[in-house]
Amino acid sequence: MHTFRRSAALLALSAGTLASLPALAADELHYNQISLRAEVSQEVARDLMIVTLYTEAQNTDPAKLAAEVSTTMNKALAQAKQVKDISLRQGSRNSYPIYDTKGQKITGWRERAELRLESSDFAALSKLTGELLTDMKMGGMDFAIATPTRKASEDALLKDAVTAFKARAQLATDALGGKGYKIVNLNLNSNGYPQPYMRAPMMMKAAAMDSAPVTPEVEAGTSQVSMTADGSIEVLMP
Repeated sequence: MHTFRRSAALLALSAGTLASLPALAADELHYNQISLRAEVSQEVARDLMIVTLYTEAQNTDPAKLAAEVSTTMNKALAQAKQVKDISLRQGSRNSYPIYDTKGQKITGWRERAELRLESSDFAALSKLTGELLTDMKMGGMDFAIATPTRKASEDALLKDAVTAFKARAQLATDALGGKGYKIVNLNLNSNGYPQPYMRAPMMMKAAAMDSAPVTPEVEAGTSQVSMTADGSIEVLMP
């Protein structure tokens, strides 16, 4: 009877020791771990020009109003399609009633339609914009980073971020007197690629009474974009 109890106690001790081994292994995994962060950045040119034009009119007859707006839009679309390397699409189009001073009776209708043009050829789009402004109005001029440019800058920054992270990891290892390190985890995140921002309608290089098409002056500028490398390393001690 005593022998059985002693054996059971030894088995229980062995089981408890084995159960603690995973916990010890987990503790050893996090031994000498350091969290690090590295960031690199560069100036990237906004190489995509976005122009929003619109036409707006009012009429007491909604059908005639819609026909007038459609005529202006169709003419602009046909003219824009003749220019290479310019993508275009129709923006929002809406109409709403106009009421009398008492706000009770509809006296007419107003309709507005937008045309959005995009291109990396600033000269061509500026010229087209000036021509279309004879029949339409400027809604806004935006500048953004084109998708191919964004991807290329991300690839370059990713390599630089990893290099910077490894340099900081080696610096931390040397400071601790370690013989080396291994990367436990590493996360890479890019930021600073702004959405297109709207600028106020541009002033034209012509007198107000000059009816000839004019070309807007443009200056896209740059945006600072960055890539961060966040992670942790385990320093290997001698």
